[in-house]
Amino acid sequence: MKILVTGGAGFIGSNFIHYWLKKYPDDKIINLDVLTYAGNLENLKDIEDNKNYQFIRGDICDATLVNELVKAVDLIVHFAAESHVDRSILNSSDFIRTNVEGTRVLLDAAKNAGGIRFHHISTDEVFGSLKPDDAKFNENTPYDPRSPYSASKASSDHLVRAYYHTHKLPITISNCTNNYGPYQFPEKIIPLFITNLLDEKKVPVYGEGRNIRDWIYVDDHNAGVDAVIHKGKIGETYCLGGGNELTNLEITKKILKLMNKGEEMIEYVVDRPGHDFRYAMDISKAKDELGWRPEMDFNRGLTKTVEWYKNNQEWWRRLKSHNS
Repeated sequence: MKILVTGGAGFIGSNFIHYWLKKYPDDKIINLDVLTYAGNLENLKDIEDNKNYQFIRGDICDATLVNELVKAVDLIVHFAAESHVDRSILNSSDFIRTNVEGTRVLLDAAKNAGGIRFHHISTDEVFGSLKPDDAKFNENTPYDPRSPYSASKASSDHLVRAYYHTHKLPITISNCTNNYGPYQFPEKIIPLFITNLLDEKKVPVYGEGRNIRDWIYVDDHNAGVDAVIHKGKIGETYCLGGGNELTNLEITKKILKLMNKGEEMIEYVVDRPGHDFRYAMDISKAKDELGWRPEMDFNRGLTKTVEWYKNNQEWWRRLKSHNS
């Protein structure tokens, strides 16, 4: 099988390429990435000479390039997205362009090539925010995006479904909870806090740190995507989560403990505008239909992640200095 992976130099995409080539070494992967600040070819340095891997620097909004690439593949796995909520609050234009228009270009290319199988990576944030006692999100939860980022991802989800209904394009969608693990750009909470503490800097906790997220180790997510691609029903959506609901303050304290730091390293900062209170995912459908379930214990995964950032300081220091 020949696969086009969009955004494969980013955090989840690069982990997916490693995962896929290890599990399916005979498959061929084309990685299309424009290399924004969050895309880093060093994430894939160990496979750049693999005969079954090809990198192409390009924009998913470039219809000429995308149409040419899609003609040669059997499957598109669409990770490419602007994904940082804070950046979307400051300026939403890149989010609309990449997440909505870029997805449209890819869908048209898949349609024009005769109906290429299309798997779309989305987020739990399209569903909005939960109260403490609300039932978890599931595949039938109404969309209620609350930030420009989540609105752009909700728009792309709707486009993908529309191409299934209108053009009979063979699509699937997965909505996942917060990912963590190696190669994550150090602006998200876990790598930001780890790298700050390695530099003896305080960690900024929004508000009182009471906001709740569900966390999934990146390769558990990739195994879920794999299961959807091979076992999922065309036209269906699958929710993927880790079953690890934790407040931001609980996450912070776990990281502090792993790094032998005290709570004096916490700096409480003004809360993010429109900060969703809680995300949580009901993964029953993926379990029942795909036989998938997350395997990584959160404490073990967090320990592995801390060790990775300790052992790969050259990787993240270069990113931080380049984007400071």
